[in-house]
Amino acid sequence: MESETMFCYQCEQAAKGKGCDKMGVCGKDPEVAALQDLLVYALTGLAVVAVEGRKAGIVDSEINVFTAKALFSTLTNVNFDPERMVELIRKCVNLREGLKNKIKKAGGKPDEKDKAVTFQPATSKAELLKQAGIAGLKADAAANPDILSLKHTVLFGVKGIAAYADHAWILGQEDDMVYAFIHEALAATLRSDLDLNAWVALVLKCGEINLRTMELLDTGNTTAFGHPVPTKVPLGTKKGKAILISGHDLKDLGELLKQTQGKGINIYTHGEMLPAHGYPELKKYAHFYGHYGTAWQNQAREFADFPGAILMTTNCIQRPRDSYWANIFTSGLVGWPGINHIADGNFEPVIKKALELQGFAADTEGRSVMVGFARNAVLGVADKIIKAIKGKTIRHFFLVAGCDGAKPGRNYYTEFVEKAPKDTIVMTLACGKFRFFDKELGDIGGIPRLLDIGQCNDAYSAIQIALALSKAFNVGVNDLPLSMILSWYEQKAVAILLTLLYLGIKDIRLGPSLPAFISHNVLDVLVKNFAIKPITTPDEDLKAILG
Repeated sequence: MESETMFCYQCEQAAKGKGCDKMGVCGKDPEVAALQDLLVYALTGLAVVAVEGRKAGIVDSEINVFTAKALFSTLTNVNFDPERMVELIRKCVNLREGLKNKIKKAGGKPDEKDKAVTFQPATSKAELLKQAGIAGLKADAAANPDILSLKHTVLFGVKGIAAYADHAWILGQEDDMVYAFIHEALAATLRSDLDLNAWVALVLKCGEINLRTMELLDTGNTTAFGHPVPTKVPLGTKKGKAILISGHDLKDLGELLKQTQGKGINIYTHGEMLPAHGYPELKKYAHFYGHYGTAWQNQAREFADFPGAILMTTNCIQRPRDSYWANIFTSGLVGWPGINHIADGNFEPVIKKALELQGFAADTEGRSVMVGFARNAVLGVADKIIKAIKGKTIRHFFLVAGCDGAKPGRNYYTEFVEKAPKDTIVMTLACGKFRFFDKELGDIGGIPRLLDIGQCNDAYSAIQIALALSKAFNVGVNDLPLSMILSWYEQKAVAILLTLLYLGIKDIRLGPSLPAFISHNVLDVLVKNFAIKPITTPDEDLKAILG
C-alpha cells in the first residue's frame, strides 16, 4: 500500500505540537520522509540479523559503521536527498543478505519471521515509495499508545547515539558495545512481546549507552586536538578571502585548516563550530580567525551575507534557500539535491570557490566571546569554585543548554540568563547558547559567570563537572546547587536527556515544549520518578529554584 501522507514528530517543532503530516517544518518533503521511514524499516531488519550474528560470534565492522551512518542520515536536517536514501536502502538489504550467508556458513539460522528481515526493495524509486506504506511511525496503528511512545523514544534516542558514534568513529574511537545496543534497540522496535517495564529499561539503557558514546567522542576530540582551554574569539571580520564552516565535525575543520594554510584565506566558524576555537591543535593556525553569525534560525540571512565559500558538516543546518546552493559545499552525511557533496576530505572545491569570491573588503571590529570551559578547564579551578560555594559568593549553578530553533518561545532562555542573579554561574553548551552567548555577565572572583562548555556532545563534560563537584562535597548530584534548564530540538538532544535520566538526575526543566511522542502516561512516569517539568516563565522558574 502507498502512504498517502507523511507523519513525523521526532523533533520539537512538530506541527501544532503533534506532528508534521503534510510537509516537515524542517523542510523535509513527503517523498524524503517516506524513503527515510523505509530506510529505518530496512535497518530494523538488518539489526535483527546482526543480533543473530553476534550470537553466532559474527561481528561485521562494515555493518556496524553502516548502521550508524545510515541511521544518522535520518536525523532532523541531515539529509533530504531522495536518491541518497534509495542508495542506502539498497545497500542495507545487500549487507543484510551477506550477513545471513555468513551466519548460515557458521552453522546458524537467521530468524526470518519478521517481514523486515526478508524485505526486498523495489527496482524503481516510484515503487519504493509505494512500499513505504509498510513503514513509518504510524505503521502499527493498533499498538498500545504508551508502549509506542516508549518505542519511539528509544528509536529517536538511538538516532542520537548513531550520530555521536559516527563522529567518534571518524576520529578513530569505537566500542562494539555501542553498535550492539543500536542493533538490539532497532530489533526491539519490531517486537510485540515487550511490556512497559521492558521498554522503560530500554529507554534508560539508551541513556547509558549514549554516555559511553559521548565519552568515545570526547576521547576522539581531545586526543586529536587537545583539551579545550579558555579562549577569546572575535566576532568581527578580517579583510580577505573567507570560508565559513558550520556543523559539528572537528576533523573536517582540522583538514580544512591544513589545506588552506598559506593560501590567504581566513576561516570562520558558524553555529556549533564556535567551541573549536578552544582546542590547542586547531587554534594554533593563524588563519583560524573568528566566529560569524549566531544560530541556525538566522542562517538564510547569514549565508546570504557571507562573501566567501561555505562548508557545512553534519546537521546544524536548516535547508538552505535555492539561491545560495552554488556557494555551499557539504561534507560528511549532509545532503540535499543540487548541493556539492565532499566525501573524501579534499576541500579543493571549497578553496577554489573562496578564492573566486570577493571575501571581506575591510576589517570590521566586533565584540568577542569566550569559549573553552570544558571539564579540564573548569576542574582546573575546582578549588576556587568550591571555596566560592562554601563562602556563599556563588549561590547556584545553572546549566542552560541544548538546541536552538526558530519556533517562538526560545527567547525564554535569553531572558532566564539575563535574569539569573549576579551570585550565580551559567554553564552552557550546544547551539541553544546563541540566544545569549555574547551577553556580558561579568565574573565572580575571576570566574566568568558565563561558561561555554562546548558542543551538544560536550554534555559529557558538563556531567563530569557535576560528578566531580558532587564527589568534592560528598553529596549526590541532585543535592548540588545546580539546576538544569534545557532546550531540545532533535534526536541528539533526546539521547542526552535519556543519559541524564539514566544518571538519576532530577528536576530538569525542559522546553520550549515537551516531546510530542511522549504520551500522557509516560510523562506521568517521568514526573513521578524524575520530577521532570516543562519550563514556565524565567521569573517563576528562578523563584521556584532559588526561593
